[in-house]
Amino acid sequence: MSGIGPISQDWEPIVIRKKAPNAAAKKDEKAVNAARRAGAEIETVKKYNAGSNKAASSSTSLNTKKLDEDTENLTHDRVPTEMKKVIMQARLDKKLTQSQLAQLINEKPQVIQEYESGKAIPNQQIITKLERALGVKLRGKK
Repeated sequence: MSGIGPISQDWEPIVIRKKAPNAAAKKDEKAVNAARRAGAEIETVKKYNAGSNKAASSSTSLNTKKLDEDTENLTHDRVPTEMKKVIMQARLDKKLTQSQLAQLINEKPQVIQEYESGKAIPNQQIITKLERALGVKLRGKK
């Protein structure tokens, strides 16, 4: 290391500080009070309907009014009475239980039960499977 010259070091002070407060800490009540005491400018904004759920429950909206004025009967289509009787009669003619028929068409027994009770919403694929398995026509003219 000879011939390089004198070794010198830089001894400037380094100041390590905490991170600046984030947005949540700036909104903290203690931070706001400290800023007031220091004389800093503080802006307060009250948001409309902040911290309440009044808009969702108490006031009626336009959609609610439209629904109240609407007179249509909006319900799902159900299996017609004639169809459920035909399904039940054809199943009994083939001497099948609801479970056996369900197994034949690869559906749950609950599906057959709903079709025979008239609670099911008609599905064309299931009706097609029932027609094939029972050998009867369930749609269209008989």
